Amino acid sequence: MAIWDKIVGQFIDVIEWVDETNDTIVWKFPRYDNEIKNGAQLIVRESQVAVFLHEGELGDIFPPGRYELTTQNIPILTTLKSWKYAFDAPFKCNIYFVSTRQFTDLKWGTKNPLMLRDPEFGAVRLRAFGTYAMRVGDPGTLIEEIAGTDPHFSTDEITGQIRNILVSRFADALAETGIPMLDLAANYNEIGDQLRTTLGGEIDEYGIELTKFLVENISLPAEVEAMLDKRTQMGLVGNMQTYTQFQTANAIQDMAENPGAGGNMMGVLAGVGMGNVVTGAVQGATQPQQQQQPPSGGPPPLPPQVQWFAGIDGQQAGPFQQDALAQLIQEGKIDRDTLVWKQGMDNWIAAGDVPDLAGLFGATPPPLPK
Repeated sequence: MAIWDKIVGQFIDVIEWVDETNDTIVWKFPRYDNEIKNGAQLIVRESQVAVFLHEGELGDIFPPGRYELTTQNIPILTTLKSWKYAFDAPFKCNIYFVSTRQFTDLKWGTKNPLMLRDPEFGAVRLRAFGTYAMRVGDPGTLIEEIAGTDPHFSTDEITGQIRNILVSRFADALAETGIPMLDLAANYNEIGDQLRTTLGGEIDEYGIELTKFLVENISLPAEVEAMLDKRTQMGLVGNMQTYTQFQTANAIQDMAENPGAGGNMMGVLAGVGMGNVVTGAVQGATQPQQQQQPPSGGPPPLPPQVQWFAGIDGQQAGPFQQDALAQLIQEGKIDRDTLVWKQGMDNWIAAGDVPDLAGLFGATPPPLPK
């Protein structure tokens, strides 16, 4: 019985691969010097192909299906040195199963910032990362160029090389898109599709097809993003003077509604006042120079007109300029006893007692005696 088992063990009748992993690309069928029996059953499942090699020479490639291995359906084997017997004789051959399914959620990312020239911000440093998906496009090329005689070839053995290619070509491909930095986030899908087409040709040389290239994030250095946030805040504020007035109104309303918080509100108002000073200084500094100083050799600016207020018929009237006040005196609406006031005076004073106005009454005759 043991002799019969030994004889039976020399031949392989069923050749198949049940993949229980998520990262195996190529798996070599473990022949262990056993000969494959002519007429053996080859089972190739979906998302697999079977590749026959003999002494490094590529043989037939079988797509998914069930096959009976004979010289009629593996014609290349008839030319191999191992096939030197009759059709019913066994043969020796290396058989590799190659997974053709998609391998997804593979990571890529830039190790160092990429230097690019942006039309609005000039030279910028960008970092980027994302995911990609791949599958075997040419099993024979993959085995000849990459996998070789490796009995168990996984994604870890090829993703490093692919990631290096993706990152090294990413900067050039991104620059060729011509998309401004602030518009990149709105064009991730378009960028990914364009890069997949651009980068896929180089990866095809390894028998690998790049089926998906996703850009998840393109970011600036943290300090640049902070400055960009400040710029965004200023854009939301808009007119600084209007914003300051709005803050002042809110502070006054809060003070009226919360008398106990007067100290805090005064601090807010003081800050707003300082903001007004700064705003005024900035506005003054940005005014054209010709508005601050008269032209060289020209006359100095006119002094401001004095504004007067008068008590007429028991009501405050004004403000009046000096010429208008003189006209009212001539019309008899203002006399020497009429109370007047201007900025800088502590109290209302009779018009006849004001030196600036006394001369206006000298030209007016006194009333006729009765």
